[in-house]
Amino acid sequence: MKHIVFFLFLSLCSFSIHAATIADVQFDESIKLPDIDQPLVLNGLGIRYKFFFKIYIAALYLSEKNQQASAIVTDPGPKRIVMHFLYDDVSVRKLVDAWNEGFANNLSASQFEKLKPRIERFNAQFERVTTGDVVTLDYVPGEGTLVTIKGHRKAVIPGADFNAALLDIWLGGEPVDEELKEALLGVSDD
Repeated sequence: MKHIVFFLFLSLCSFSIHAATIADVQFDESIKLPDIDQPLVLNGLGIRYKFFFKIYIAALYLSEKNQQASAIVTDPGPKRIVMHFLYDDVSVRKLVDAWNEGFANNLSASQFEKLKPRIERFNAQFERVTTGDVVTLDYVPGEGTLVTIKGHRKAVIPGADFNAALLDIWLGGEPVDEELKEALLGVSDD
């Protein structure tokens, strides 16, 4: 009997080590990107609110945990942002407007102008999303940012500079949501 209780205890402990749950959605503590040897670890996750509506859960995966936004953004290693949508309907227009606002809030006019063709290509990949849809944004060094929507690989947007600008939407000086930024950095629970 003691052995059964002990194994049940170990099973419960291992469950909490291998997954994190927020808003009834489970995220793995580590993931593997294709063609990348080193697994990525969950740095943090939180919910993006707009007014009082839950829009999506964001999760940030890195080579190793880091609570310094600037170090994460400039790190040349692989990264993943996961957006698991909670809101029942987000139009393409709302997505594109939100991306453009996030880029504009965190880039100088000259940086925005330099990235504009890639931002437009990025925006062109999006489609309407609903509850349960997932967007992943994987940065693969030497290739760029792989955009995957609803499990379909859409495009690779080249450049570490583009990925840094994208991450700044959540981690920059003017993040989309300050509480979400702290949650992604792993410095607070959302």
